[in-house]
Amino acid sequence: MNGKRPYSPGRPHSRGSFQRREHSAPPPPLDVERAMAELKRYLEVAVREMGFDVQFEISLTTGNEPEVVVMFSGADQDLLLERNAELLLALEHVAHRWLRLDPRLHDRVRFDCGDYRATRLAELKLSARVAAQRVRETGQPFQFNPMSSRDRRIVHLELSGAPGVRTESEGVGDQRQLVIYPLNSHTSKR
Repeated sequence: MNGKRPYSPGRPHSRGSFQRREHSAPPPPLDVERAMAELKRYLEVAVREMGFDVQFEISLTTGNEPEVVVMFSGADQDLLLERNAELLLALEHVAHRWLRLDPRLHDRVRFDCGDYRATRLAELKLSARVAAQRVRETGQPFQFNPMSSRDRRIVHLELSGAPGVRTESEGVGDQRQLVIYPLNSHTSKR
């Protein structure tokens, strides 16, 4: 053989490509007690080793599905929020890996600092409504810049059932974008 892996259906065949897995079964339940204990252990190590002057509080929200929320505060909280909270989101991503969470449970374990998430949520919802109004007025699609799956989901949910528009996600990986189309439009840029 020439050192390359043979192609096999259902498996990525080139570096950087991936195949989207569809999940028809509901996600497994989140073991909240284990998640909270493991998050505490992870964050004690991470904060100490990175030399951050921050404290964290792990709490549980109740509702339809319980969520574990980690709130950071302290002298170095601005570091967590620089560049659109890049470090905060990176710590959250590593936490998901540490917990070995099913990707469908990622929204149930979230990190926040200085109400960044609440502010971001309000901004996304407002942007979605303004863009939808523009689409209704002009009849032209509106394409958002690439955004995370979590942010796309927020926009999809905000516009679900909105009059005169529909939403689609297009693209792959880090370049995946959300597009708002007029409801009577049947073509997308695929």
